[in-house]
Amino acid sequence: MEKQKKTRKYVTMKQMLSLRDQRLKEKDRLKPKKKEKKDPSALKEREVPQHPSCLFFQYNTQLGPPYHILVDTNFINFSIKAKLDLVQSMMDCLYAKCIPCITDCVMAEIEKLGQKYRVALRFAKDPRFERLPCTHKGTYTDDCLVQRVTQHKCYIMATVDRGLKRRICKIPGVPIVYISNHRYIERTPGDYGAPRF
Repeated sequence: MEKQKKTRKYVTMKQMLSLRDQRLKEKDRLKPKKKEKKDPSALKEREVPQHPSCLFFQYNTQLGPPYHILVDTNFINFSIKAKLDLVQSMMDCLYAKCIPCITDCVMAEIEKLGQKYRVALRFAKDPRFERLPCTHKGTYTDDCLVQRVTQHKCYIMATVDRGLKRRICKIPGVPIVYISNHRYIERTPGDYGAPRF
């Protein structure tokens, strides 16, 4: 037996009239927008981001002991792997008192990592760490840390994440602390022209 050829039935869609259609009554039609003519004698306004007052060229005047160091999730994990005490190693690196700061986002990220990172969670709950509340929605830490460092230039950023380091290098006056050869190394904004991480 041969297969019977079926004709396809196409769904017919009702077409909607545009609000500019000539068949509509005058009151139902969309009014054409009138373009305002620009006055050539008027002053032109443009938005320029305000330069922070704390910076003297690349030198950040707000940085001074005791240093407030924003800590990222992977920085805590890599410190544990390298068997480094966070606060003591920071003091050895910067030769001054250091206060590690941890945001709610970083804390939530460590808690999400689960049982495998329970030692990192115990480190993060250390009373020597200063807890910073977050007001934004979501728990994406990189954006939170970059935004906080951009607004407040009083922090040193501690991270091992290459992408985050590249984003922070573009912000003037923010030093970065990272781990290399089982010790902490600080990179100041003046060193950013040096070889990459």
